[in-house]
Amino acid sequence: MGTLALAATDGMLHFEFAMACEVFTRDPTGLADPWYDLVVCGSGPVRVGRFGVEPDDGWDRLARAGTVIVPAMADVDAEPPRELLDAVRAAHESGARIVSLCTGAFVLAAAGVLDGLRATTHWAHTEVLAARYPRVTVDPDVLYVDNGRVLASAGKAAAIDLCLHLIRRDHGSTVANAVARRLVMPPHRAGGQAQFVTTPVPERDDHPLGDVLPWAMRRLDQPLTVEDLARRANMSSRNLARHFKAVTGATPLQWLSTQRIRRAQELLENTGDSIDAIAGAAGLGTATTLRRHFQRTVGVPPDTYRRTFRSAPGAGIATS
Repeated sequence: MGTLALAATDGMLHFEFAMACEVFTRDPTGLADPWYDLVVCGSGPVRVGRFGVEPDDGWDRLARAGTVIVPAMADVDAEPPRELLDAVRAAHESGARIVSLCTGAFVLAAAGVLDGLRATTHWAHTEVLAARYPRVTVDPDVLYVDNGRVLASAGKAAAIDLCLHLIRRDHGSTVANAVARRLVMPPHRAGGQAQFVTTPVPERDDHPLGDVLPWAMRRLDQPLTVEDLARRANMSSRNLARHFKAVTGATPLQWLSTQRIRRAQELLENTGDSIDAIAGAAGLGTATTLRRHFQRTVGVPPDTYRRTFRSAPGAGIATS
């Protein structure tokens, strides 16, 4: 497989760094030959999260690697180290496969590696990535993106999804599935980041919608129109739409639809109510309507979401 170089520099997050070390250090199956030659590359002792790391080799080794992995950066507003950018750019120009985990996408974008390509990062930073690097097509929903030689994952656990995908590409499903079992996680997860994103109501109560938003949230199970919201806010529908865009980033109907889906998510997570009952409580009418809107917004059907997120007492806990 050639050298797999894992970048190490100050300001990286330890979860994605340690996870890549765990996944690629050894073959737990004995089925893959050869396995990855993992080399940690950097310019000397660094701090990765709370831990000190001593790289195996320098940036020149990373520039010559067959695969380069850039873990997440803690501060997406900080300029990545010049030597890291130069090494990533050199590796890409020499034909290496370049992989970012979570906010490592900001390093790839700064190096120009993502220009003209699709990419993703943690959902909390997708808008910043898209605004800062307009030549990158940022997909905020997917767990990872595979452009062939350039790959990027969303946040945290999605980095594991991408690493398993790499193993699947290189060694096949049997090996990838065995590694997933060792990690105690599914070989492939359905849906995208949308199922993990929260959309809270703005906390400030001094904006023009400070009363109407909580009022609508208490009535999601009832038919609500733009006119109803405008009447409650004591303003015209046009003025209401302007304030909604400024405060929530959405139109009134888009905001209502989003809140109804979030209510359905809460009920799927915390109750055993039927899909029909949840559709009614969320103001989505029928189970058919709920399933259609839920799949489109969240990326998975309601039943799949419930199996993934519902917490049953004692589930997954061994007691003696």
